[in-house]
Amino acid sequence: MSRQRLNKQAGVTLIELVLAMIVISVALGGVLLVMNYTTRHSADPLLRQQAIAVAEAYMEEVTLKAYLDPDDGTLCPTPEATRNQYDNVCDYNGLADSGVADQTGTAISGLAGYGVAVSVAGQPFGSPVVNGLRIDITVTDPAGEALTLTGYRAPY
Repeated sequence: MSRQRLNKQAGVTLIELVLAMIVISVALGGVLLVMNYTTRHSADPLLRQQAIAVAEAYMEEVTLKAYLDPDDGTLCPTPEATRNQYDNVCDYNGLADSGVADQTGTAISGLAGYGVAVSVAGQPFGSPVVNGLRIDITVTDPAGEALTLTGYRAPY
C-alpha cells in the first residue's frame, strides 16, 4: 500500500484576513462611539439634580415671603431695590441671576455656571375664585439644559 502524502497548509488567506480586520474595526468603532456618548453624558444626572436643588431653594425662598407687601398691604407693588430687601412674593418677578446666589444676593461658589430666572404672575383658581400667584423658577445648568419648577401662592 502506497501512501500519498498531501501537503496541507494551515492558516488563512489574505482575503480572510482583510475581512476579519474590517469586521473587527467596524465593531470597535461602534464600541468607541458608545463609550464616547456615555462619557460625554455621564455628568447629566448630577447637573439635573443640582438644578433641581437650586430651583427648590429659590422656590422655598419665594414662597416663604408674604403674599401682600407688608409696607402698604397691596399685591405686587413696585419691587424693592435689592434682593436682600425683598419682602413679598411679587418682588421676585423678573429676578435673573447669572450664577446662584443666596437671599442676600451673595454668589454661592461652585454654582457660577447655573442661571436662574424667576417669574411671578397672577393665577386665579378655585370656586369661588381666589386670586393666587403662579411662581415659575427656571434654572439653566452649565450644559444649557433648562428646568422649570412651578409653584403657587395663595393669600392664606
